[in-house]
Amino acid sequence: MNRQRQVIRVVAIAVALFVIGACGGSSGDESKGSVTIYSGRTQNLIEPILNRFAEETGIDVKVRYGQSADLALLIDEEGGQTPADLFISQSPGSVGYLDAKGRLGKLPDSVLDLVAEGLHAGDGSWVGLSGRKRVLAFSSKLDESTLPTTVFDLTKSEWKGRLGVAPSNASFQDFVTAMRNAKGDEATKQWLRGIAANDAFIYANNNAIVAAIDRGEIDVGLVNHYYLFQALAENPSFKAKNHDFAPDDLGSLLIVSAAAVIRDSKHSDEAAQLARFLLNEEAQRYFSDQTYEYPLAAGVKPTSVLPPIDFRTAEGIDFDRLGGDLESTRKMIRDVGLES
Repeated sequence: MNRQRQVIRVVAIAVALFVIGACGGSSGDESKGSVTIYSGRTQNLIEPILNRFAEETGIDVKVRYGQSADLALLIDEEGGQTPADLFISQSPGSVGYLDAKGRLGKLPDSVLDLVAEGLHAGDGSWVGLSGRKRVLAFSSKLDESTLPTTVFDLTKSEWKGRLGVAPSNASFQDFVTAMRNAKGDEATKQWLRGIAANDAFIYANNNAIVAAIDRGEIDVGLVNHYYLFQALAENPSFKAKNHDFAPDDLGSLLIVSAAAVIRDSKHSDEAAQLARFLLNEEAQRYFSDQTYEYPLAAGVKPTSVLPPIDFRTAEGIDFDRLGGDLESTRKMIRDVGLES
């Protein structure tokens, strides 16, 4: 894609994704500051805790929502003129991309120290907020013993026309980048081609995948673990379950959502204050109890309905490496025909 086409695409993204407004806080007292967030977390998941921050601090909060990768591209294109102060990403790949572009500042050690080593950037540019695991959601009509132990088996003919994926989802893209790092580009392309040749159903997001399983439209889908728990909380008779691949399989990848202060932020103090707030016990409990993600702040335990996982022992993936390949990963996915 040449430079002119990229600019046109980013402008189109900005027009399509622009959803901005105040989330509580004081609209008339500028002395208490303001912060503008570009959020790859969807509004229904993150807005309640942002409202709490605004209420408690009086800081005026404005949010632009969109896909994490698209927002990262937008911040890079806006450069020093971006209004963004804090970027909240669904996964570390998009913040890693901005870090590689030199667009991120450094979070205070008082924020970074709230999580274990490995759950923040080595250079202090971003900090993990919550954890999730990649799983295979499946129809409860299936016998789990018949499900694969490795994600690579989903290219076999027995799964033809039965699988759902969300190629535009940041976590799927990070998973593909992790596969590239672990297995190489050729093996990753072969897997993607196999998924496409198996007539995988393409969905806009993970919610759509688990809903399609419940309807009987597909039998299995690659998602993050928490979408099923959210669906079950709303409807206990939801007809789907989560299947774990083998612990050492890439299909069981552990990834984190992340927050980063933008280098050219005019409100970096407020941005860092918000990042710190998102790691306090109230916010971490919200992520665990309401969205069914794993809290990352030291000393906060996950809700009892989640199977135990210790993200401090996450191995096999360097979160800092995910961002450097973001654009080429997205192109690889598009090139094989997996595009929503």
